[in-house]
Amino acid sequence: MKHQKIKSVKPRVVTTKTVTTMKKTGEKIAMLTAYDYLVAKYLDQVGIDIILVGDSLGNVVHGYETTLPVTVDDMIYHAKAVKRAVKNALIVVDMPFMSFQLNIDEAIRNAGRIMKEVGVGAVKLEGGAYIADIVKHLVKIGIPVMGHLGLTPQAINKFGTYEVRATTEEEARELLEDAQVLTEAGAFAIVLEKIPAELAKKVTSSISIPTIGIGAGPYCDGQVLVVYDMLGLTEEFKPRFVRRYSELAEIMRSAFTSYIKDVKAGKFPTKNESY
Repeated sequence: MKHQKIKSVKPRVVTTKTVTTMKKTGEKIAMLTAYDYLVAKYLDQVGIDIILVGDSLGNVVHGYETTLPVTVDDMIYHAKAVKRAVKNALIVVDMPFMSFQLNIDEAIRNAGRIMKEVGVGAVKLEGGAYIADIVKHLVKIGIPVMGHLGLTPQAINKFGTYEVRATTEEEARELLEDAQVLTEAGAFAIVLEKIPAELAKKVTSSISIPTIGIGAGPYCDGQVLVVYDMLGLTEEFKPRFVRRYSELAEIMRSAFTSYIKDVKAGKFPTKNESY
């Protein structure tokens, strides 16, 4: 049986306008995280819509237990590496803990640094109605903002757990209101993390901007995963919402083991691998 040839699609440069248009046309939005040049390069080559330089780098790159220790300098350092690799995808950078919560001036200073020093397309802020004024002001001065509701990892000390959020009627109502407030404040999209699928469906249908889900069911306008999770590198982290598309941890260990054996046995390098 002959394999059907897949028609190559000409890469498009994705902007915030592209993303909002995708909701209107019904095209699903694909977003993954990246923290380094090579991963960003491969994501961009295969046509990912959005690359999120997430503060999850604190967990998967720096080895912190939470995202709280991540700094603006950390985000800029990794975002610069991603930016050097990307030609088409929209790059969104997380605003880390306490980089915007203090006041509007602090938010402008830090978001401005990220936009100016890296040259990315947008920043992402966790929080609901209480950050609406900050979102509104950032958008007003030309800094696009992606919101983030539901399970917000920067609030882990408030929640005390990474369990599903908005399971009560009161919290679900508050989340719906927060989504509307962020939309009115000028956010171009909202990440919905670890909330019931039916609630995500209600949010998605109630606002004019795209929703991007992570553990929020199939009804969002798009989906996002941490790239290390979907590649099978974070073996100890196996929530139900993560689909593993590879098991790179096993592949890497096997390659490392083979290299060690070859070196110990004097089988590497060979004559053909020498000058």
